[in-house]
Amino acid sequence: MPRKWTLLGPDRKPFASARPGRFGGHRGSRIFGRLDCPAALRAIARGGYVRSRVFFLNAAHARAAGYRPCAVCLPKEYAAWKSTGKK
Repeated sequence: MPRKWTLLGPDRKPFASARPGRFGGHRGSRIFGRLDCPAALRAIARGGYVRSRVFFLNAAHARAAGYRPCAVCLPKEYAAWKSTGKK
């Protein structure tokens, strides 16, 4: 039986995917980044972060769901987001 991953879609609703997510996010802060992001890995190591973790198939899904790029692991995307004046 093929493995399924639960990802968050652009509509912020979970869906089952045959492909794993490429990005992880934090439901509370609405920040998304790479799965190997040093800031996220430090937060996971401290605990508490894992319960609020969500996963996205791609960056377009994360942005459509209202999440912003991480300044640590996605600095170019973060700078572009920041230049739009969004908060």
